[in-house]
Amino acid sequence: MDTMSVDVAIDHPAGSVAWARDRVRSFLEGLMPAPAAGAADTVVLVVSELVTNALRHGGGTCTLDLAARPDSIEVAVHDPSHHAPRMRTPDLDGGTGGFGWPMVNRLTTATSVTCRASGGKTVSASLPR
Repeated sequence: MDTMSVDVAIDHPAGSVAWARDRVRSFLEGLMPAPAAGAADTVVLVVSELVTNALRHGGGTCTLDLAARPDSIEVAVHDPSHHAPRMRTPDLDGGTGGFGWPMVNRLTTATSVTCRASGGKTVSASLPR
């Protein structure tokens, strides 16, 4: 099993999301066999959404863990907030969001949110490889 852990900096959240996307692409390209292009793009999108949500709603910092299994890619984003993501009606007029968590749930085979003993939470997602 291939694994990788990435720390996402808090000082430039937009840059941190782009940096996380780059790290995910490098991780996926290093797998043997590498996931198909469409599957890889979906993993990158899910990571982008989860990291963005963690930085925006989870306290401004997060850690990203990736693991490759024979049939799946596992993504885990840890942040210091105890508040779980929630489904809400997307804001089509005010630009306040609401699209990310529903999209993550549609694109993945499973998601979970667990409280961490050290505080905060982990949002996990499993995607087909």
